Amino acid sequence: MELTVGELARRSGLTVRTLHHYDAIGLLVPSLRSAAGYRLYDRANIERLHRIQALRQLGLSLADIGEALSGPELPLAELIDRQLVQLDREMARAERLRGKLIQLRAQLATGQPPDLAEWLDTLELMTMYENYFSAEEIKQLPLLHDADTRAEWGAMVSAVQAALDRGVSPEAPEAQILALRWMRTLYRDTGGNPDFLVRLNNMHDNEPGSWDAMGVTQAVRGFVEQAFVEGRLAIYQRYLKPDEFAFMRQHYGATFNAWPPLLVALRKAMADGVRPDQPQARALGERWGMLFRSYAGDDPGTHERIREAHAKEPDLTDSSWADEALIAYVRSILAALQATPRTH
Repeated sequence: MELTVGELARRSGLTVRTLHHYDAIGLLVPSLRSAAGYRLYDRANIERLHRIQALRQLGLSLADIGEALSGPELPLAELIDRQLVQLDREMARAERLRGKLIQLRAQLATGQPPDLAEWLDTLELMTMYENYFSAEEIKQLPLLHDADTRAEWGAMVSAVQAALDRGVSPEAPEAQILALRWMRTLYRDTGGNPDFLVRLNNMHDNEPGSWDAMGVTQAVRGFVEQAFVEGRLAIYQRYLKPDEFAFMRQHYGATFNAWPPLLVALRKAMADGVRPDQPQARALGERWGMLFRSYAGDDPGTHERIREAHAKEPDLTDSSWADEALIAYVRSILAALQATPRTH
């Protein structure tokens, strides 16, 4: 079966513009062209579109979907199973929302209404969280339900905003101290789980109002990330030669948001018992090496100096979402790669 872009748009519920965009970014390129030059989508294209939409429903960005589909694809049956799980979550979320509204209605009926503004703010935040976390996972995120934790975050946000208002540079020690405190608190409040961190970041990227109640603007987040990177660079500078550090400074910040998803994948592989010499682990190890070399270069001497910095500087490893077990697993993968390099 071959469909034109208009026919596929009607039958999939998407717009022609969306399908053209998918084509332009290489996410869904029609396999065929008619004699008149029109795009034609075949069965393989339709199956790929199902995967794209399924991954969108699971909260992935288009960039992440493109990366996910560039490697070994999940069996379609497994992808459908994941969609069913997501639908079950959405139905459960709707039921919980209904219960909250019934509770609010009952409180109003007693003549002793709650603080409506505060209640609605909490409800809005909780509803957003439920798009990304299960009910059990939400209990592990004190930011949502613990008043003391929210007050602590509020104070940190105010301190960062004040530094921004005063024009403090991310390279200033004050900014780096604030950023380190932020990251340590974030590590604590995600239980050191990189999967929680990735989903929180996705929520903040996809839901503009998710941090509004606490004043965490894009400017605040960007300042913290820059200051945190500058703090780490200041440590590395003490161990690297000038040319090595110049290369790291140019490239290090670009990897900031690439590490957490890799840590999630590694942690899952480790939990699933994937051996270091298996293809899945090897692919993750190659990705780790690629990220590392992107700012460390290829000189073994540079790598040794970076390892020395990590061994001597707790601030480089503290609250890094990569515990000792995970690092040991990565080392075993890298050793396997070195012992039997992949042939192409």
